[in-house]
Amino acid sequence: MCRHIAYLGPPVTLGEVLVAPAHGLVRQSWEPRRQRNGTVNADGFGVGWYAPGDPVPGRYRRGGPVWGDETFADLSRVVRSPALLAAVRDATFAGADGEAAAAPFAEGPLLFSHNGAVSGWPGSLAPLAAGLPPERLLSLAARSDSALIWALVLHRTALGEEIAQAVAGTVLGIGAAAPGSRLNLLLTDGSTVVATAWGDSLWYLRGPGRRTVVASEPYDDDPNWCEVPDRTLLTATRTDVLLTPLKEPTA
Repeated sequence: MCRHIAYLGPPVTLGEVLVAPAHGLVRQSWEPRRQRNGTVNADGFGVGWYAPGDPVPGRYRRGGPVWGDETFADLSRVVRSPALLAAVRDATFAGADGEAAAAPFAEGPLLFSHNGAVSGWPGSLAPLAAGLPPERLLSLAARSDSALIWALVLHRTALGEEIAQAVAGTVLGIGAAAPGSRLNLLLTDGSTVVATAWGDSLWYLRGPGRRTVVASEPYDDDPNWCEVPDRTLLTATRTDVLLTPLKEPTA
């Protein structure tokens, strides 16, 4: 259903994280090794990154496969950043909204991606959507479950919740409203990464030089990759990773 990755650490080119590794995100677009649903992620891609001194990230997104995009090949070679979030997409409904539906979504300093699908979409989330302010619904980036999930997260942060609390609360709320959903969320503000393992694979790698990578699957065969248990919230910085169990909603 998608592959995504976030990086925090010393400035690197986008390509060092997304292209150069033996099983990097670009290769995962056509040959994922641990994807549980779908086989080819060719329905769009995107990357967001932060420039030193600017809290608002830049983004590059397209509605087609990453392997055919020559502009991305140039960007990945020359753009450097201490933090990034990128994703390749296997759409539930191919072609829907094109580039607008490609992660990462963004608002202010935040970048966001969703790997998975909401069961019973769209009707299952109607009660949760009804609780959003009208302006939030009218400003949805796309007509997809991922865009609505993003709106639900942003509504919680607007009410004062920290990003980890907002992500956890959103996943638990959707899990109760739409059992069987796959809700691997990935969010960063450039200094912290928040992610959930909920129905699909999630891994992290802490490397030398104060760097942390969080990804749907390992991009190489480094034995230091750690798998995140299902139903878990991950909160990471450049130096620390905290795993918190997410309690399964009960009827």
